[in-house]
Amino acid sequence: MISRRSLTFILLMVVVGLNLRPALSSVAPLLARLQEAAGLSAAAAGILTTLPVLFLGLSAPLAPLLAQRLGSERALSAALLLLAAGLILRGLPLPGVLFLGSAMAGSAIGISGTLLPALVKRELPESADLLTGLYTMALCLGGALGAGLSVPLTLWLGSWQASLMSWSLLALLALAVWHFQMPNTHTQGTVHAPSDFLRLLSKPLTWQVMLFMGIQSSMAYIVFGWLPTLLIDRGYNEASAGWTMAISIMCQLASALGAPWLARLGHDQRPALLLVLSSTALGLWMLLIAPLTWKWPGAVFLGLGQGGSFSLALSLLVLRTSNSRLAGQLSGLVQGGGYVIAALGPFGVGLLLQAGIHADHIAWLLIFLVSICCGFALLVGRKRQLDDQGGILKIHHH
Repeated sequence: MISRRSLTFILLMVVVGLNLRPALSSVAPLLARLQEAAGLSAAAAGILTTLPVLFLGLSAPLAPLLAQRLGSERALSAALLLLAAGLILRGLPLPGVLFLGSAMAGSAIGISGTLLPALVKRELPESADLLTGLYTMALCLGGALGAGLSVPLTLWLGSWQASLMSWSLLALLALAVWHFQMPNTHTQGTVHAPSDFLRLLSKPLTWQVMLFMGIQSSMAYIVFGWLPTLLIDRGYNEASAGWTMAISIMCQLASALGAPWLARLGHDQRPALLLVLSSTALGLWMLLIAPLTWKWPGAVFLGLGQGGSFSLALSLLVLRTSNSRLAGQLSGLVQGGGYVIAALGPFGVGLLLQAGIHADHIAWLLIFLVSICCGFALLVGRKRQLDDQGGILKIHHH
């Protein structure tokens, strides 16, 4: 029987998770409008889609330090407050705030996203991988809401600024719920010395997980940032491009939940990882290269692949470490490095579009990236764990 505290924690985790994607996915369907209204070039739009991801990566390693100062629970409250502030700032009629607010929102998401896996490992260590699936599902649902409701909210509220600012209400709701219901164990986090991170970086497994996380996240943020634009380039209208993206993200829900179960079936995670990556490649091909009649199956395959690969990437943080302290350290490093790598993706696509490269050429490039990711999947999917028993960091082969 699940305890009341665990149930409360799971609900809180879902509410917080819902907030960690709309800031990123709500801009893409409005990019064409923003470029006209704010006079942004394709490269500036690329910077706008890249900034939150870059700051996500830069701020993720700060999470363990904040957890140590304030306690994990208070650190998460602070991150939600920063998120709400960034979302409000984005829509204010001041020069540069669109970029500043996006960077603030990205930082808040980076800190929250790093704190949560370690909290999950602390609260419910036995089912941490399955809970990671539920948390990823909440992320995907938030992303789908951001993508699908962005254009309708603009029409309903009368301006894109109001549409972008409206997401701060969800963040403030999460902050209130988290603040009043959070599990009260103000344990001071263990101190992470820089040498802890250096020890982790000396292990090839850390780099393999980071590069896997980086490349698969890069694909996700290219989809978040540019899929509607690439689809409009192929002849879709603005609303149908937004909905195609929303449906793709809705399909991520199913695989985000299902992938960790699937990964438990095999001897290790390699078959599950290769399956979800192949699905991503197939979806990209159907959406951006195949005839337009393939768009719905394409959206489904892309969503199933991306939801599954992100869920498994987060599960790896838990499965490849022996305790919650290591999970927190690995989470900060992998998400930090991974998202900095991921930020290059949307920026690169902005540059390619500005250079006049066609959507189908960009698609082949993305499929090539997925195939590189498959190589890392074969390395990180093996059954091994980082363990620091007796103060020495080593890898256990199961």
